[in-house]
Amino acid sequence: MEPTRKDKRKQYLKRTLGLVAVIVAINVAAGYFHARLDLTAEQRYTLAPSTRELLRKLDAPVEIEVYLKGKYPAGFRQLSNATRELLEEFQQYGGTNIRFTFLNPGSDLPDSMRAAFQDTLMARGILPFNLQVQDDGKDSYAEKLIFPGAIIQYKDRETAINLLKSQGGMDPMQALNSSEALLEYKFANAIYQLQQPHRPLIGYMLGHGEPEGPEVYDALKTLHELYQVDTVNLATTPVISGEFDALLFVRPTQTFSDADKLKIDQYVMQGGNIAWFIDNLTASADSLRGRDFVAFDRNLQLEDLLFKYGARVNPDLIQDLRSDIIPLVVGNMGDKPQIQPVPFPYFPLLSSTNAHPIVKNLDLVMSRFAGSVDTVAGGDVHKAILLTSSDHSRTVRSPARITLESVQQQPNPREFRQRNLPVAVLLEGRFPSLFRHRIGAEAQTQWQNASGQPYRAQADTAGKMIVSGDADLVLNAVTRKSGPLQMGVNEFNPDYQFANRDFFLNGMDYLASKSPVMETRNKELTLRLLDTEKVRAEKTKWQILAFALPVGAVLLFAMAFQYFRQRKYAK
Repeated sequence: MEPTRKDKRKQYLKRTLGLVAVIVAINVAAGYFHARLDLTAEQRYTLAPSTRELLRKLDAPVEIEVYLKGKYPAGFRQLSNATRELLEEFQQYGGTNIRFTFLNPGSDLPDSMRAAFQDTLMARGILPFNLQVQDDGKDSYAEKLIFPGAIIQYKDRETAINLLKSQGGMDPMQALNSSEALLEYKFANAIYQLQQPHRPLIGYMLGHGEPEGPEVYDALKTLHELYQVDTVNLATTPVISGEFDALLFVRPTQTFSDADKLKIDQYVMQGGNIAWFIDNLTASADSLRGRDFVAFDRNLQLEDLLFKYGARVNPDLIQDLRSDIIPLVVGNMGDKPQIQPVPFPYFPLLSSTNAHPIVKNLDLVMSRFAGSVDTVAGGDVHKAILLTSSDHSRTVRSPARITLESVQQQPNPREFRQRNLPVAVLLEGRFPSLFRHRIGAEAQTQWQNASGQPYRAQADTAGKMIVSGDADLVLNAVTRKSGPLQMGVNEFNPDYQFANRDFFLNGMDYLASKSPVMETRNKELTLRLLDTEKVRAEKTKWQILAFALPVGAVLLFAMAFQYFRQRKYAK
């Protein structure tokens, strides 16, 4: 017996209700169980295990204010969307402990209040970006100051992060892509630093002519924001305490004695970490005021110590065709001199090797009279090159005569044939002692009596060192008008900042902090851009296909549907 129309309606109703029940059950289950399949080759939408663990262990809310709301060009909208997606992913693991809002700084405020609010953001560490936007309905462009950064608050502490990577010499799309790749590290590392009850202890070394004035203002101020910082006079202290998580040597100018080097050596033997920023030659930007000088070796006597650990800072200076600028008188206009910015080969702009998290996705780094650094083969110490010169560079041995008049002559590219000269290297491992087999039992006993520690001929645990052939990487310029500037800012071009601060902070973080999220700096997003030449050549063909195929498919379906419908109901 065939089912009646009433029975069919009941069957349809049961199926419909069952389908609705299944859909509701799936939605309810999705609210409790989160899963997502990331099919991208670089795992673009997958958080690192260390980040997920960090978010799960949050014991208090993290408040995040992101200043990327507004009408921006496509690149900035992409950065804003990527930031929002990342923070939404953070909420999946941090739950209600992750709270974020997107703000447009001062968009609805009067001009006076907007300026005060923006000054507050800059004082808190968020750098502005001058953006050119097109006026609505007009062909003209207007300049707009935006603040692509975020303020993160945890309990009674807060920190600021800048989301936009500077573009020095980099394609804007590549710079925005690198900024997006660093988002996870910047947010996760900021949360980790805010969580730490005890900040790492950094020792700023004195006693050998190291600078203490305004030229190290930005470096010490930056360190104070993230670490505990104390000064150590190497000449007067009997022993360097192992409580220091890292030591910082910046431009020593006086000779190190064997007693000084023994103190450093035994600190390293305890697994200590050191950042060396050394100027082997007596060359500095201040010396240029005389227009002509000769750079000599400072005779620091650190060669044997660093050589034992695996590096050598050479007594030379690097000249590079890719260099920073200085103002120079190039002629006269009547009775007034004509001053133009001119590249100065002794101010090389250093690039990262991208071989290590410290320098991954790092912009160009500004240097002044940099010396080359060699690594020494052998031993159990791993060496990694961090910063290098360009493909068109050369070295000048000491003593080096430096004159501004030479800049007026066009350099011959054929004389700059050396490539990628190392300026900063990283050493990691169990370092051997410089004094192994060099001091007898009596000297060892004297050391033990003076320090209260046993003499060690080999490091107990692995340590780390950054050795740089230029101290200006972490020094800042000082002007009469503005006082100390930030690291990486040329006083003659103060509107642009190189990546010196990022390099300094990444390096000190790697040496002193035990942050588990450093691995996230290795994240790299691939730009899959269209071939512009091919697009231009085949533009018309693909426009026709994109328009004709969908319309043709719809018409074909309609014709087939009408044909079979007529055949079915023709009788």
